[in-house]
Formats: sequence, C-alpha cells, structure tokens
Amino acid sequence: MTAPKLRLDAVERFERDVKLRLPFRFGVITVTEATQAVIRARITLEDGRSATGVAAETLAAKWFDKNLDLTDDQNLDQLRQALDIAVELYRAHGVDTAFGLFAACYKAQIARGAALGLNPLVASYGPALLDRAVIDALGRAEGVSFADMIRANLPGIAVTDLTPDLQGFDLPAFLGTLRPGKSIDVRHTVGLVDPIVASDQKPEHRVGDGLPETLEEVARFYRGRYYKLKVGGDIAADLDRLARIAFVLDREIGDYQATLDGNEQYEDADGIAELWRRMAATPALGRLVGSILFVEQPIKRAVALSRPIEALARHRAVIVDESDGELESFPAALKLGYAGVSSKNCKGFYKSLLNSARVAKLNRAAGGTRYFMSAEDLTTWAGVSVQQDLALVSLIGLTHVERNGHHFIDGMGFAPAGEQESFLRAHPDLYAKEKGPARLRISEGKLALESLGCPGFAVAGEPDFASMLPMPAAPRSAIRPRRKTGT
Repeated sequence: MTAPKLRLDAVERFERDVKLRLPFRFGVITVTEATQAVIRARITLEDGRSATGVAAETLAAKWFDKNLDLTDDQNLDQLRQALDIAVELYRAHGVDTAFGLFAACYKAQIARGAALGLNPLVASYGPALLDRAVIDALGRAEGVSFADMIRANLPGIAVTDLTPDLQGFDLPAFLGTLRPGKSIDVRHTVGLVDPIVASDQKPEHRVGDGLPETLEEVARFYRGRYYKLKVGGDIAADLDRLARIAFVLDREIGDYQATLDGNEQYEDADGIAELWRRMAATPALGRLVGSILFVEQPIKRAVALSRPIEALARHRAVIVDESDGELESFPAALKLGYAGVSSKNCKGFYKSLLNSARVAKLNRAAGGTRYFMSAEDLTTWAGVSVQQDLALVSLIGLTHVERNGHHFIDGMGFAPAGEQESFLRAHPDLYAKEKGPARLRISEGKLALESLGCPGFAVAGEPDFASMLPMPAAPRSAIRPRRKTGT
C-alpha cells in the first residue's frame, strides 16, 4: 500500500479516575489512585474521507519525572503540557503521512518541551498518545488492522536523520516480516509493598473482591510462569524480600522466569552488581537467580547513560527503561553495555518499532540474539490502553509482557456498564464478566489476542466519552517546583 497523507483536524481530551484496589509502590512513590488521559482525534485524508481514533494512557506521577520537588498534580500538568505541544505542532504541520507527522514534529516537540522544563521522557508522552489516536483513525478509515497497517507500512515509516544508525537497513522489508501472536504470557509485577503471603497483610486491609491479593494467591489464581520483581536499593532488605518471593514461586510454580526491576534505585552498576553477587551466594535464591532473564534499569537516569554497566552486564543482560527518553537513547545505551530496551506505549509506538528494527539489524550483524526488547507496563488500564499496548508488543514478536493494571485496578470498574458490555462483545477472548466488572481473561497465565485484529489500533469496543471529565487546561508556562508535604 502507498502511505496515505492526512491532516489532524481536532483532538478532544478527557480524563477518568480510579481508586486502586491495592496500593502499588515503585521507585519513590506509593500509588493508591490514578488518572488516565483519553483522547479522540479526527483526521481527514487527502481524498476527503474523515475518521476518528482513540488512545488512552495513565497520567503517572513520579515516573516520567521523579523530581520530588514537583507535586503529583504538577507531574500530571507536565504530561498535559506535552500533549498540548504535540497537538499544536501536528495541526500546524498540515498534511503528511502518519509517520511523517511524528518525524517532522519530533525535534520541535523535544525543544519546546525543554523550554518548559520537560525532560524528553515527559515531552515524548504527547506524541506517543497522539500518534496512537491518529493511526487508529487511519486504520478505521482504511478498514485495516494495526498489524496489517504496519506490515504494509501504511503509516509511511522511514529511516530519517532521527535514526542515522538505521541507514542502509531495509525498514519496509523488516516491517513486512512482523507477525502478531495469537496469545501472550502475562509477567506479573511484584511491587515493593505487595504482600507475599497472608501473614504480610492485616485482615482489615483485605479487599475481599474475589481477586488474588498476595503473591501466593496470584500464583495459584493465574498460574503464570513470568514475574517481574521490584528491588528497592537496600541490599539487605532486597535479599530478604527476594528470598520470601522465591519461597512462594519455587513452591507454587517451580518452572518460572523472572526479571528484576531496579527502578533507578542504585547509584551505579557496582551497587546492583553487589546485590547480584549476594543473590548468587544465597542458597535459598538458587532457582530464582537461575530464572532471571534480565535486569531493568537499576541506575538513576541522571547518570545511567554516562557510566558503563559492565559490572552487572557480565552476570545478566541489562535493559534501559527510564533513560530511554529520546530516539537516540538506545544506541547510546548500547555503547555502555546495555543489551536491550523496553517497549512502552507511553514512550511511543514508533520508537518501539524503530528500536525493534535496530535489534534486528544488530543481531544480524552479531550473528545471534545478543540484543533484545522487553515489554513493560505503566499500569495500562483495561480497555483502550491495554489493548493498544498488547497489539504493539505482540507484533514486534515479544512473547511475554509485564501486566499490572489488572492486579492493582479492578478490571473496567471505572467505566459505565454500557462501555463494559461493548468491550465484552467486541473482545470476548480478552475479557470475562462473572462477579464484578469486566476483567481481563487470563488463562494459565496467558491472554488471547486475536480479537485485537480489528480495523484501527486494536479497539473495537466503544468508550463512553460522556462519562469522562474534560481534561483540565495545562499551564502555558514552565511549572515551578514546590516541595510536596506528603505522598
């Protein structure tokens, strides 16, 4: 197919809130409630046809920008600013291919974000969300699924000066080789305050909604083989917690695979390497150590791309995550000993596709599978958000994905009954409704994905926009940090 040209006509911006069923701690924050941005974008193609597309993503505090002098509300305003910039740039650019809009506006997006004090990870949130809605609208207009759009390069993805390392690589041919999987394994997140066994949880803190609450219950309920284990930077505390996790997984699952997430809690590679050495020397962690596939960014982003990671990489492969703020971040990380990079829709699906091409090119040159991508989560909620992320990571060939939204948020309980029914009808392989709201249907640790092959970007259900709140206006000037009195 020839990549059609289009223009962005309008973007409606909404939000919805949810109270988490369980608290979730990652890095420097413990989350008990969350807000999601939901947008609806209208495009017009050169032949005059119009279509609308949707996208949704958590407005997350203290991940995109972990400056403790910023309040959580200010973090959310930063992300709203990033979306405002993207909408303004895309509309001003005019007619182009879907990827052309992204590529033409990328440098201005980063620069305008920087002028407002937004780091590249924050600034990229805007186009990451907007690009999804645009490609969803394009697929609906053409009657083509996300996978088929990418395989035929309907967005017009090309090697540009943004990715000079891909010069000479046949990108369209690579995209044509991609095949979505029919299912994917769930990699369950074990957060830093998650109860491991029943004795870790006070009776009055039990939710009692029929879903698992402790890791022990999760293992028995979902029967998953993949787990993501958060570590907090205190080696003694991490070892104790990992030993208690290993006891449960060794007993309940046996044949499991795991990843470690450092969440920027270590100053350098030597600190996390010491944790690894202590883990390897602990008999009770023998099976768990052998199960670790890779370590997710343990080094603080301020120094993560300026210091080598070999002290840890010689033991286990390390991926870059929070420091993956710009398109050139992954190539920079490779020079320091990182072997992989995360795919997160909040960082942009074009970035994931381009990084996937980089991995293919690197492995072809290496004659093996030394380099890789991983599928990570930012609490993707049931519905639009989780479906678009699943469609992306499945297409780039990933076989397991960190999923935590279904554990910390009670299904689609945030949505009206009509919206839930719409998604149940449109995606019966992905959702089930028994007691309570519509929830992800996880069977033997897997999610079925075939219903995501619908026109557009993996969403055939209808969001209830009337039930959402309008997105508040973001400040037009740089946000001044003010110290927060509590979290």
